[in-house]
Amino acid sequence: MSASPAMKSLSPVLIVDRVEPCVEFWTERLGFTRENEVPASDGQLIFASVKKGDVEIMYQTKASVVAEDPSQATEGNGRNAVLFIQVSSLGDLDAAEAATRNAPVVKPRHTTFYGSTEFYVREPGGTVVGFAAL
Repeated sequence: MSASPAMKSLSPVLIVDRVEPCVEFWTERLGFTRENEVPASDGQLIFASVKKGDVEIMYQTKASVVAEDPSQATEGNGRNAVLFIQVSSLGDLDAAEAATRNAPVVKPRHTTFYGSTEFYVREPGGTVVGFAAL
């Protein structure tokens, strides 16, 4: 087995119909701060994250998930959460990719518009897990 990647953090990405009410829940009731926000062309958020201390929660709209991968439109596919794991370096991303080599690939390695290099696989229980070097 290859070297085990160093991991920095785990953040759930919850797939929802609307991001705004979720962000407001955490910020207005529990004192979280808004971190990252990605609006659609109509100004509605398609992605956002909130953070308090070491706790971060991310939200993405179902519509944006389907826009990225139309196969996710299937009703009842059970996808309502993604685990997003930040690794320490590109070398650790390489190690994570090698360690998950036989897992079904949901989204191959790519660089995002915000400069993160990521890939997503499905673990044996069906949950999507993303690994990212920021």
